[in-house]
Amino acid sequence: MNRTRYWTLLLTAGVALALATPLAQTQRAPGGQSSSAASQLPRRFSGAPIDVDYSSADLRKVLRQLADTGGLNLAIDPSVPLTGAVDLKLTQVPWDEVLDTVIQLNDLTSVVNGSVVIVMTREARTKQLEEEAKEKKASEKAPDLANDRIAINFASAPDLKKTIDKANLLTERGSCDADERTNVLICKDVPAALDEVRKLVADLDKPQPQVEIEAKIVQTNHDTARELGVQWGVNAQASPQIGNTTALGFPNSVSLTGRNTNGSAVNLPAVGATSALGLALGSINGALNLDVELSAMQHRGQLEILSQPKVLAQNNKSAEMESGFQIPFQTVSNNTTTVNFKDAALKLTVTPHISALGTVLMDIVLENGQPDFSRAVNGNPSINTQRAVTQVQVADGATTTIGGIITRTTTTARDSTPGISRIPLLGWLFRHSSDQDEKDELVIFITPRIIR
Repeated sequence: MNRTRYWTLLLTAGVALALATPLAQTQRAPGGQSSSAASQLPRRFSGAPIDVDYSSADLRKVLRQLADTGGLNLAIDPSVPLTGAVDLKLTQVPWDEVLDTVIQLNDLTSVVNGSVVIVMTREARTKQLEEEAKEKKASEKAPDLANDRIAINFASAPDLKKTIDKANLLTERGSCDADERTNVLICKDVPAALDEVRKLVADLDKPQPQVEIEAKIVQTNHDTARELGVQWGVNAQASPQIGNTTALGFPNSVSLTGRNTNGSAVNLPAVGATSALGLALGSINGALNLDVELSAMQHRGQLEILSQPKVLAQNNKSAEMESGFQIPFQTVSNNTTTVNFKDAALKLTVTPHISALGTVLMDIVLENGQPDFSRAVNGNPSINTQRAVTQVQVADGATTTIGGIITRTTTTARDSTPGISRIPLLGWLFRHSSDQDEKDELVIFITPRIIR
């Protein structure tokens, strides 16, 4: 290698180092402070001193001229503007310092690539560095994907898939699907992500304790009825046949009888009477006959229905108990009769939640529906519904009463003959009284037992 070639390469290396040094010195730490004490040192230039006088000179031509002056291998990036201008006047300044000044004045930067110095805008350099970082990151995060099939024993594979998606355990390239038929998770991702998925599944796929729920449903009915009535008839006559006349030409005979449907004067009996007392009075010749019947009825009934169903429910899962029947309803539309069914039953829905303390928190919905034929519409009975919704917390094995539903109906009826029934004492022979009292009560007892 000749001496001229040697000094040319040495000069090129020195210029490249001088142009690359500003990049390292201008790196700033957060807050605008210099990253090292070296950034405080003045830059050193070793090029031959030159005089320059540029007035609105073309930027690209100036860069090429300075590269020729120093024998520098220079490449201008397309990001450098074609309309850039240089206004600069310097005397006896090293040529490499002049080049560095032109680069800074036009918001440019330089990159050393072997023996070539590339000049570009700072924006282009920033974008280049970002792309290089992305490529490096992608190369580091692009290991081969692995497949894994995870069998689920106790939990639900679709539910675990939702949990995995929410936890963001998979990478952008990863995926996880659930097969409901076999209850298996099918996951594909990098090995590190699959390890996290397996750990989560191991923590969640565990058997849950179950709760045996015993319910005692007590439904009682108390009714009392009392009814008092009277019936009496009269038959009186005055006629020549029995030798009892009025001693008048007119009327010569008179008769008095009852005119009710059964021939009685007062017909106010007790319906379904269980006891009655009759009294008949009359004369020998039949001129006057009096027949009186007092009837009374008293009823007292008590009915108790006890249902004691048991059901086994998993923790946080609903259990439902129902007892009753369905009532058919007919609807006619377009000359077509359709039969639908409506539930009239006692329905109890319980959802147990086992706490960390061993108690059971239960969401309870109770609905009791009974047909009421006294309020039927087009032959279809209405349904009398009682409903209760509550939440209770009970210790394991303890019994609680969630409440009682009480319905009471009182009926009083009075029938009488106008006017006469108001006469003291005598008025009782012209009255009918009926009193009814009915009470229904529904009480629910709940006992949860944890089966671990």
